[in-house]
Amino acid sequence: MKLWPFLVLLVTLLSATASLPSEALNVRGHLLKSKTFLSPPIFLRPGSVSNKWYFDIAFPRGHLALKSFNAEVVDERGVPVPLHETYLHHWVAEPYFAVKEAAAAAAAGEAQKRSKGILNRNSGVCKNTLGQYYGLGSETRHTATWVPDPYGIEVGNPEAPPEGYEEKWLLNVHAIDTRGAADKLGCTECRCDLYNVTIDEHGRRIPEDYTGGLYCCYDETRCKVKEGFSDGEVRKVFLRYTVTWLDWSDAVLPVKIYIFDVTDRALLEGKSEPACKVEYQVEACSSENRANNDCVHVQATKQILPRGGDIVFGVAHQHSGGIAASLHGEDGRLLCESVATYGEGQEAGNEAGYIVGMSTCYPKPGSVTVRDGEVLTVVSNYSSERQHTGVMGLFYILVAEHKKQQQQQLLPAAAGKPGLCFSFPVSCELSVSESLTF
Repeated sequence: MKLWPFLVLLVTLLSATASLPSEALNVRGHLLKSKTFLSPPIFLRPGSVSNKWYFDIAFPRGHLALKSFNAEVVDERGVPVPLHETYLHHWVAEPYFAVKEAAAAAAAGEAQKRSKGILNRNSGVCKNTLGQYYGLGSETRHTATWVPDPYGIEVGNPEAPPEGYEEKWLLNVHAIDTRGAADKLGCTECRCDLYNVTIDEHGRRIPEDYTGGLYCCYDETRCKVKEGFSDGEVRKVFLRYTVTWLDWSDAVLPVKIYIFDVTDRALLEGKSEPACKVEYQVEACSSENRANNDCVHVQATKQILPRGGDIVFGVAHQHSGGIAASLHGEDGRLLCESVATYGEGQEAGNEAGYIVGMSTCYPKPGSVTVRDGEVLTVVSNYSSERQHTGVMGLFYILVAEHKKQQQQQLLPAAAGKPGLCFSFPVSCELSVSESLTF
């Protein structure tokens, strides 16, 4: 028997899995699958902004357990583009339920009356925003998204969509071309004076005290560039994303996704409904604090975790100036801390002055438990050596509910009617609006 064909196959398989976590080589005997996709092309010229939503993107199909979702910006040749040329403000990916083509063709009139889609949001805690399953920004190249064994994010359950609908995926990519920018950091922080805008993308006047943020760097706006760059070369880039998954089985334990937002002051103000604003502003520290070397801005809030269980993964999202963020239990115990890493060079993945990674938490299963309705505290720390506009302090966790909780939970199919938001209590209509804001 000739061994060389077997050896070649073995080497090929080992090479294909070398970039995955070691535990991925043996996930309870189930085959781990991975595939890389490209977003639609994104066209940018110096100073320009692209913040578009792409529906029905290329994505693995079937009843799956997602294990990771990694992404980065690349050019036409597949070469990674550094942040100091194209700043990745954020990307988000989320499933939604779309009307089946056959159903729409059979009853076109009725289909027109129904919503074009239903967002299949995560489990909380915000209601009108931050519904994504995955989402990162400049830190995307060095921030782990791996879901530890034996857990997985369940998608593609054939019983989940309402009758006449099917699951698809959408992608939002917010990229800012900073080649030749008059102020690179100011452009990435969406300072309104650099974008020369007074109305937002919905035609509403921007408040005079709003210095910078998402209202000023929407799709097709342009940041101020240096002389000679106004007619700069148009570049075509893509978001290249790699999805890793297992076929769903009883061997996989499902996890729920929760995203906490440090801007939500509702609970502190005695209000019952979350009020996630997503972004906030950090003012420069006072001369007194500067003299004491104490230029750290601390923002904290409290939010309610709807359902408890074991935290199996955690990570924060911050912008330039971010130091770290943490999540704490009701008794003050530390659940997870996520620390920012800054680059030190010019190459993609190590850009000086930019956050290029956020540390993650992988608690030993059963070691970090939270209960139903527990009030958690989110803390976000930024350097206040200078003003920072449009910053974020989000905390993303995966929670594995205990078996008793899973048995008590209602099946999604019980609410499977067209137009009914059985996964989130807000408007079902899928439109590119404030309800889809990152």
